[in-house]
Amino acid sequence: MKISTSFLFDRATSQMSTVQNKLSTAQAQMSQGKQVIAPSDAPDQAAVITRFKGVIQKNEGYLNTLAAASARYQAEETTLQNVTDGLIRMRELGIQAANDTLGPVDRKALSLEMSGLRDQIMSLANTQDTSGSYLFAGSRVREPAFGLNETGQFVYKGDQTKVDVLVGDQRTLQLNRPGSDAFQRVVRTDDDGNPVGVNFFQAMDDMVKAVENSDQAAMQRGVDEFSDMTDSVSLALAQIGTDMNVVESQQTVIDETVLRLKSLLSEVEDLDYAEAITKMNKDMLALEAAQSSFAKVTQLNLFNYIN
Repeated sequence: MKISTSFLFDRATSQMSTVQNKLSTAQAQMSQGKQVIAPSDAPDQAAVITRFKGVIQKNEGYLNTLAAASARYQAEETTLQNVTDGLIRMRELGIQAANDTLGPVDRKALSLEMSGLRDQIMSLANTQDTSGSYLFAGSRVREPAFGLNETGQFVYKGDQTKVDVLVGDQRTLQLNRPGSDAFQRVVRTDDDGNPVGVNFFQAMDDMVKAVENSDQAAMQRGVDEFSDMTDSVSLALAQIGTDMNVVESQQTVIDETVLRLKSLLSEVEDLDYAEAITKMNKDMLALEAAQSSFAKVTQLNLFNYIN
C-alpha cells in the first residue's frame, strides 16, 4: 500500500465522516423518539412497524363504527322508550274512557289528550339522528320513515333493508332497524271472524275515534290492541338492549387488542432513551478523538515519518 500525506488526510476525513453520521442518526432518533428514522435504516424493522400501524388503524376504524352504532342504538332506545310511555298512557286513557260512569263530553276531553299522544308518537316514528338520517327508515335514511299515503293514512314509507357493518375481522352488526319491525301491525278480527292486519297508527286512530264517539266495543278492542302494540315496541327495545351489549363487549375486545398492539409497536418503534444517550455520548467521544487526531495529522507530513 502506498502511504502519502493525501492518504492520511483521506482516511482521517473518512473516519470523522462515519462517526459524524452515527452521531447525526443518534441525534435524530433522540429528537423524534424513534428507533427507525427512515425505512432504509432498518428495512425489516420498518416493515414490522408499518404492519403494526396498519392493524391498529383498522381496529381503530372498528371502534369508530362501534361508537356510531352505539350512538344510534341509544337514540333508538330513547325514542322507543318515549313511544312506550305514550302507548301506556293512551291505554290508560282508553280504559278510563271505557268506564260507564263517563259521559260523551268526558270522553271527548280524553280523546283530545289521546290525539296529542298519537301525534307525538307519529313524530317520534320519524326521529332523526345527529347526522339527519331517519332512524326507522331502513336504508332510505334521507327520507321520512312514515308519511301519509293517497288515502290520508300514516304508513311506513321506508324499506326492509337491514344494513350490516363490519365491527371486527369476523364480526358484523346490524346498524339499522326498519320501522315495520319497531311499529308492527296489529291483528284484528273482521266482521266475518277472519284475522286481518291493521296498520300500527291506524289502530291508534281507531282508538281515538272510538273514545270520541263513545263506541264501547271499539274502545275495548283498542285497549287490547294497545297491549299488543306496547309488547311489540318492548320487543324492539329488548333487541336494542341486546345490540348495545354486543357493542360494549366488542369495544372491550378491540380496546384490549389495540392496547396490546400499541405495546408491541412501542417495543419495536420507540427509542430507549437511556441506551440512546449512552450511544450518543460514545459517538461524541469518538468524534472528538477523531477530530483531535486529525488536528495533529494536519501538522505533519510524510517527511516527519521518514525522519
